[in-house]
Amino acid sequence: MRKLLSLIMIVGLAYGGLYFYYGVTVKQLVEERVTDFGFGALEVKSIDYGPMAPLSTSSLVSADVIYGGAEAILDIRVHGHPLFSDEVRLELSGLQALRLKFGSGN
Repeated sequence: MRKLLSLIMIVGLAYGGLYFYYGVTVKQLVEERVTDFGFGALEVKSIDYGPMAPLSTSSLVSADVIYGGAEAILDIRVHGHPLFSDEVRLELSGLQALRLKFGSGN
């Protein structure tokens, strides 16, 4: 029983590390691709993805981005895996939400 509990804890820690690494890497990839397209002022606030995304080579992530006075949530399809694939391709699937801010932000 003790060995099983230890194994479960090791697998949980490994998966937690993979889950965290996946989010950081996908956020960096989105920022790089956005900068390559000339939107250097665009800021990626957060990346949301499902619990099984780090285990698959094709997943759907949502990126919360800010550009000037506008915020948007973008649906992005990730083909490949940042850790296990040589090539990772990002495709914009759609725009989930767009919020515009008008006036001064004082």
